[in-house]
Amino acid sequence: MAVQKTIEVSGGEAGCAECACEPQPREASANRFGRLMRALFVAVVAAVLLVVVLGEWLGLLEPYTERVPWYAGVAVVLLFGYPVFRNVIRAALKRRVTSQTLMTAGLLAALVIGQWATAVLIIFFMRLADYVERFTGERARHAIRELAALAPQTARVERNGAETEVPVESLSPGDIVVVRPGEKIPVDGEVISGQATIDQAAITGESMPVEAAAGTKVYAASIARLGSVRLRTIHVGPDTTFGRVIRLVEGAEAHRADVQRVADKFSGYYLPVVAGVALLTFLLSRNALSTAAVLVVACSCSFALATPVALLASIGAAAKRGVLIKGGKYLESLARADVLLVDKTGTLTLGRPRLADVVPLNGFSPREVLRLAAAAERFSEHPLAEAVRGAAVEQDLGLPPAEDFRAVPGLGVQARVEGAWLSVGSRRMMRDQGEQSGAAALEGDGKTLLYVERDGALIGLLAAADTVRPEAADALARVRALGIRHIELLTGDNEQTAAALAGSLGIAYRARLLPEDKIAVVKEYQAQGKTVMMVGDGVNDAPALAQADVGIAMGAFGTDVAIEAAHIALLRDDWMLVPEVLSIAQRTMGVVKLNIGFTAVYNLAGLLFAALGFLPPILAAAAQSLPDLVILGNSSRLLRSASASEANQWSRSHAFVGKKQGGSR
Repeated sequence: MAVQKTIEVSGGEAGCAECACEPQPREASANRFGRLMRALFVAVVAAVLLVVVLGEWLGLLEPYTERVPWYAGVAVVLLFGYPVFRNVIRAALKRRVTSQTLMTAGLLAALVIGQWATAVLIIFFMRLADYVERFTGERARHAIRELAALAPQTARVERNGAETEVPVESLSPGDIVVVRPGEKIPVDGEVISGQATIDQAAITGESMPVEAAAGTKVYAASIARLGSVRLRTIHVGPDTTFGRVIRLVEGAEAHRADVQRVADKFSGYYLPVVAGVALLTFLLSRNALSTAAVLVVACSCSFALATPVALLASIGAAAKRGVLIKGGKYLESLARADVLLVDKTGTLTLGRPRLADVVPLNGFSPREVLRLAAAAERFSEHPLAEAVRGAAVEQDLGLPPAEDFRAVPGLGVQARVEGAWLSVGSRRMMRDQGEQSGAAALEGDGKTLLYVERDGALIGLLAAADTVRPEAADALARVRALGIRHIELLTGDNEQTAAALAGSLGIAYRARLLPEDKIAVVKEYQAQGKTVMMVGDGVNDAPALAQADVGIAMGAFGTDVAIEAAHIALLRDDWMLVPEVLSIAQRTMGVVKLNIGFTAVYNLAGLLFAALGFLPPILAAAAQSLPDLVILGNSSRLLRSASASEANQWSRSHAFVGKKQGGSR
């Protein structure tokens, strides 16, 4: 609302800022996704109850299943199970045992004893798990298309004394490119003339615009907000920093190691035990049916249910809370995470400057300095000008009219206010070049200074800084409490700004990082055997988000590229969702392990009875109904994630942790 009032003060019109920023399409999409996941969960429950209650307990389906020829049942299993059998063969060639190997042994044994319906049920749940994984999977190619679309397709180049618009791919190093206000820069280059305010936060992560003049290096896909410049081209197309971002996302997607699932790890130990008992049973009894009964009871469909139904429940519950999880394997990785890497601008901070300090000089009061500066900045579009006007509106300062306004690109603004000539801008713009008390300390805190001059005399300093999200300190404290051992800030901003922010939150930091530097940090931790989660929101974060074991995008105002490259998207810019999704992942894996543990104990007991001949094949198949129901009941607990009130209650009770670490401004 402050911005809206500011625009009104400056003579413009503003719409409803809240309405404009509200991410309704994404939230609606998440709601639809959550409903679909819960509908799939209900479908699984219905299928199990249909087979267990009507089929195995009451026998109501037997008259129908008995009419189906055995070869028809086998054909159904082979037809729909082909993708599963192919995966099992591929895993076997790599000397790997997966949960699908375990299930395949069970369904083949079921076919041997004539229980084709049991085999079909096992195939159903195995294919359901694969379907859910594909449906919620990431869209890497779409992310790369989104990235490519951000790059300018044409450039204005000087040739033969005239400006000509040409395709970007036709440019060469050394070409002179002209960029006008509001245009995207098409190449990596060096400014040779002109001045402009360049917004390159998407590429470098710097929260404040860069004032570009002769000699300044600029990057493709950044935006000239104010002013015009002429560039000498250095890199074009795929050789630009932006082009390297695209290649990094492609490489991270192609080479990320797949997660070894909990069920796969368990199967590697469990299947040899089952095979040994089955072989021993056959050698001692010479009874093929008893041997098949051992495999059926030990490799039941309850193993196929143990993981996917829990993941379905959690993904659906998370979507309801505004968290879009793109695959169950990311929940497994997140539950193991021990390193959190965090972007700064737009992630830990709000991504827009806010006036932090007013230092009056030469007898002026803070309110008077701010009032005059805001009046001079009335017509400026610079982000720092918006911060100054917003602060004046918050303090309800009446702004006098400004005349003869002019913006000086790269330096500041000038205007006549109340009969005096006001200048607001960088120190280079001021006539009074003397050292000012407190300026160094403010810059040491990572703040950007504006000097306010009236008729050639300096009357004050304004210090602006990107604002830390108010809930960030509490959220990071909760993340630590959930077991994350190391938290580190990765930013393209300068050393002073990064040190100030990291110090206030009690975390480590690395500054002046380009996208390739961020992805290198992720790989560094992964090489140490760490499981890395990364939180970011911009184009410059996309490669690291894709490379991380779990990339989390702040999605409400983050770029579509970051959301597509990430594995989890937060559809509200609320840092408390980060510990919440971490808690969901840990609870989910707890339920999965409990499901597998119960199934293993139950099936091992059944295996013993089958091996001793006390459990014939038909009863072996029927005995598997109980663990199915237990797994469904246990997994249904995940349909309700921790509520926002619970998270906020935790936050209030642990607020002292954030205060000890400096908290947020």
